[in-house]
Amino acid sequence: MLNVENVSTYYGQICALDNVSLIVEEKEAVSVIGANGAGKSTLLKTIIGELRPKSGNIKLSGKSIIKEKTFKLVNRGMTLVPEGRHVFPLLSVWDNLLLGGYTLPAKERQQRAEEVTEPFPILRDRRDQLAGLLSGGEQQMLAIARAMMTKPKLLLLDEPSMGLSPKLVIEVYDKITELHRQGTTILLVDQNAEMAIDFCSRGYVLMAGRLVGQGTKKDLKESEIVQRSYLG
Repeated sequence: MLNVENVSTYYGQICALDNVSLIVEEKEAVSVIGANGAGKSTLLKTIIGELRPKSGNIKLSGKSIIKEKTFKLVNRGMTLVPEGRHVFPLLSVWDNLLLGGYTLPAKERQQRAEEVTEPFPILRDRRDQLAGLLSGGEQQMLAIARAMMTKPKLLLLDEPSMGLSPKLVIEVYDKITELHRQGTTILLVDQNAEMAIDFCSRGYVLMAGRLVGQGTKKDLKESEIVQRSYLG
């Protein structure tokens, strides 16, 4: 489904991604782990079109997308849940969802909002509440549900555990796992290596913009570099 081929991305003269390649097959759950500053968010921003790679190629369903605008990639079935959630705090939970479905007809938006909140009953209970009054975990669930409004085939998740208590991290990952079981392909990046590895079927290790490891869940758990650097 997604092929990242020898991609390098720069911020000015600084190389943030150096010759990175990865594959996500349809209906897979793939994680990328790495410390803060490893290039994880840059990777997702490059895939979704917010940043342009200096070299390499990115293909979605066999077609190059490196020159595509972000909104066109959303229309083609790829959506990003950004780091930090970025909900609209002064709008209600429901209005946040409806904004996520801006490409849909008005009647369909309401129906889709009902559908995407099925795995998130707390959002239905608080549909009229201002999003800024939700807890961090609830805001993360809202950000994920909002991203699902466009019926993405591929969901990109940037640091879903950031700023959450251990209990809320488990709750959020449970919801992400449920979405994957329902057929959504997921590429997730997270500093929380333990949760990210447990979630994935395969994963990659990113360090200072370079891939330094990859493999199955079992491979990653047994990897010396992962154990030393991320699992303690």
